Amino acid sequence: MKANMNSNLSLNLNIDIEETRHPVPTFTLASAQEKVRKAEDGWNSQDPVKVATAYSLASVWRNRDSFLQGRPAIVKFLADKWQREQEYRLIKELWAFDGERIAVRFAYEWLDAQGQWYRSYGNENWQFNDKGLMVERHASINDVKITEKERKFHWPQGSRPAEHPGLTALGL
Repeated sequence: MKANMNSNLSLNLNIDIEETRHPVPTFTLASAQEKVRKAEDGWNSQDPVKVATAYSLASVWRNRDSFLQGRPAIVKFLADKWQREQEYRLIKELWAFDGERIAVRFAYEWLDAQGQWYRSYGNENWQFNDKGLMVERHASINDVKITEKERKFHWPQGSRPAEHPGLTALGL
């Protein structure tokens, strides 16, 4: 019974199905900005399965010093990440785009188990297939210790409110 429940759960969560995720390439300025905001909202949900379905089944990642391939590895990586990185809040900003590729810069704030706040800064290069699923993600990230008073991301966990400033407006 448990095996059936797990396979049904996986099927219901679409972890093993590639569904089109709009917008799809070829990107325009507006569609690239929309794709970036949808990615930001997804990551701010801190739902590893939901986030993983934005990637192709065989998606290849480099995240810092981790090299991953496929949705199951992405789900595990994200679940572990958000277990360690509490009070997670992320802002992404479009840097460049061309055809089926998008480059973003981002910053996120988080709290570790010892009560230390961090702001992590990074850049990502993304490549998408014709279904709008990411097939490659290359991320370079640096962590900087901050005090609670230095925090700039103060919205309730989840999607960043539309009126909250982005990275450029925050001077980041």
